[in-house]
Amino acid sequence: MNKMVTIPREEYDRLREAADDLADLRAYDGAKAALAAGEDELVPADYAKRLIAGESPLRVWRELRGLSQVKLGAVSGVNRVQIADIEAGRGKGSVETVRKLADALGVRVDDLV
Repeated sequence: MNKMVTIPREEYDRLREAADDLADLRAYDGAKAALAAGEDELVPADYAKRLIAGESPLRVWRELRGLSQVKLGAVSGVNRVQIADIEAGRGKGSVETVRKLADALGVRVDDLV
């Protein structure tokens, strides 16, 4: 048989709020730890707004990293013309191409598609 405890509604609500606050604190601590360990990074608001507005993620991440198309091509092994086509929306690139670009930029493939 299950044991039951009855408490006033106000006490229950206070305990639920405290549990929610604890969950928020743990999420915050986890995010700070991921930043400190280099597992995550902060994206400046200007770049985040460009991504939200629908600008080419490849262009945004490339510019955030301070790379020209030529330099990204050299680092990734992807032709500069193909990079320009992807940024302009004239092509998407193969999975292998996008993986090379993501690796060169230090982002996940999902960040570019």
